[in-house]
Amino acid sequence: MTREKFWTFVSLALAVLSVEASAADQYPSRPITLIVPMPAGGGVDALARMVGDKLSAALNQQIVIDNRPGGGGNIGTRAVAKAEPDGYTLLLGHTGTISINPSLYANAGYDSRKDFAPVGLIAQMPVVLLTHPSVPVKSVPDLIALAKKEPGKLNIGTSTIGSGGYLSAQLFKSMAGVDMTIVPYKGTAPLASDLVGGHVPVAFNMLSPTLGNIRAGNLRALAVASATRTALLPDVPTVAESGLPDFEAVLHYGLLAPVGTPRFIVDRLNKELRTAVNSEDVRKRIASEGGDPLASTPEEYAADIDREEAKWAALVRRLGLKVE
Repeated sequence: MTREKFWTFVSLALAVLSVEASAADQYPSRPITLIVPMPAGGGVDALARMVGDKLSAALNQQIVIDNRPGGGGNIGTRAVAKAEPDGYTLLLGHTGTISINPSLYANAGYDSRKDFAPVGLIAQMPVVLLTHPSVPVKSVPDLIALAKKEPGKLNIGTSTIGSGGYLSAQLFKSMAGVDMTIVPYKGTAPLASDLVGGHVPVAFNMLSPTLGNIRAGNLRALAVASATRTALLPDVPTVAESGLPDFEAVLHYGLLAPVGTPRFIVDRLNKELRTAVNSEDVRKRIASEGGDPLASTPEEYAADIDREEAKWAALVRRLGLKVE
């Protein structure tokens, strides 16, 4: 390379860095849309609004929560995969949409590894096995015995097909050797409402939309699907403790952008997200809903997606599940 070409290259590189620095200083210059692929009122929505409020204050721009339920979460997730990678359309992702659906659905319409730029993790939440108080069971063995006594007659509610609750129910049926009819709902909130109302007797649901009713005696928690008991329900055993060893279903939540989003935008969002997740009020709020905060780098979230997708895809294959 001649000296003239070298200095031309240096000048161009400096110009690019100057443009990027200017763009970084200007981002964001307008409201950001955070798409939630689940209905309003559920656990994913609550987490999105919590994070949205923090990011809005940190970025000095409005974070608009856009609930786009449907297709097991695929509709909203697909919309972000196809959005402009400019940092103004983000996704509140979770295990169901990011790590389960690509394997479970014949055509989810996106590839979690190729179509998204992970920004960072937010939290992990356990799934809980619940019953209406009218159901004559007080433990997992009781439930298994009832299901075997009346094969095919006992309904078990879950959130959408592809959710962690749905896969938990499929895994429970397989490991317990019971014939139960899975009834998928559009989200955790309508599932919780129908469970309290006695319209569905048993459910795998998230802890956050059900905790108040558990404590009030309107619902009975038989077991939590995490590896250890939750501090919010210390007397409730894990499913593994209750006779189904190695049963575990913990859902991870994180923020993602469309692939191709400039790195300086991902880094800015990650910085503010980590600050939010590590703040005392957010940590307390997540803990109050039975979860654990999970701050991470973009690379750590990408590795988490790899691990979680491999884990759930193996289960989908083993159970022979596929949704057209």
